[in-house]
Amino acid sequence: MNILKNIRRSAALLVLLAAAASAAQTTNLNGAGATFPYPIYSKWFDDYRQARPDVQINYQSIGSGGGIRQITARTVDFGATDGPMTDKQLFAVDGKILHLPTVLGAVVPVFNVKGLSELNLSGEVLADIFLGKVRMWNDKALADLNPGVELPSAPITVVHRSDGSGTTYCFVDYLSKVSPGWLKGVGRGTSVNWPVGLGGKGNEGVSSMVKGMPGAIGYVELIYAKQNGIAYASVRNKAGRFVSADIEAVTAAAAASSRTMPADFRVSITDAPGEKAYPISTYTWLLVYQKNTAPRGEILKGFLRWMLKDGQKSAASLGYAPLPAEVAVKVAAAAETLR
Repeated sequence: MNILKNIRRSAALLVLLAAAASAAQTTNLNGAGATFPYPIYSKWFDDYRQARPDVQINYQSIGSGGGIRQITARTVDFGATDGPMTDKQLFAVDGKILHLPTVLGAVVPVFNVKGLSELNLSGEVLADIFLGKVRMWNDKALADLNPGVELPSAPITVVHRSDGSGTTYCFVDYLSKVSPGWLKGVGRGTSVNWPVGLGGKGNEGVSSMVKGMPGAIGYVELIYAKQNGIAYASVRNKAGRFVSADIEAVTAAAAASSRTMPADFRVSITDAPGEKAYPISTYTWLLVYQKNTAPRGEILKGFLRWMLKDGQKSAASLGYAPLPAEVAVKVAAAAETLR
């Protein structure tokens, strides 16, 4: 009996030692930032863990502003943003940060109006709603865009982000291009002074508020609208066509810039030309230092290689558009400069 107990104790000890050895061999990478790509990043990090059990990637979905702050302070191994860092922000960084595009996505105007599942919007009217100039759902400006649709005589409740957000940057970047009033009065940025409305934290917070408030309108990344079953509007593009956000429309928005992508990858594709282009589309970026503490640089490089080859295959299943081939080649070359 004592022999059997000793065998069991030895086996248990071996299991504990093996677990400890495995934990010791695992490298943890920590990242934080944009909520916009959180669904695809969660899948990628889980999938990469299956391919590389020795690497654990942890990610906090705190908004692009938080991601920029944390990568600047070097409290994370990588940041994530949907709004590129400004020259001023990059100048304040101790070291060179690379903006590496990962996927493309769409920001959609979501709404909660009883009996209404489809809606057409223009950038000008959308700007006037968020400026507080269009306050009722049956306003003539909305009625003119939606002939034959019975719009209720009900007040509009505007919902926007309360945190620093790349989703906000994409949205207000678009409004700044199509509305002189918005450009002059509010402008663009990851955080702006909203003229009207209620604030929600993250895409999750805005989705929840719009879904729970009759008469509300807000803006979220496409996958959040789909996952929460919230109606979203078609938006009139530069060619004058009302386009609903989907992978094809986002890819079309990127087409014009894919061959002329700037070397630092900081590009805006809102209000892009093309009949099929969805006008509120954007890249999303990982922010990584070109020079990293060993062995983190090589581990990051390994993940980026995997992301560009295998990770792109799962983008469409979550409502994101994969990188155009020309852009992926350029990103791969930039990723190889990590050291």
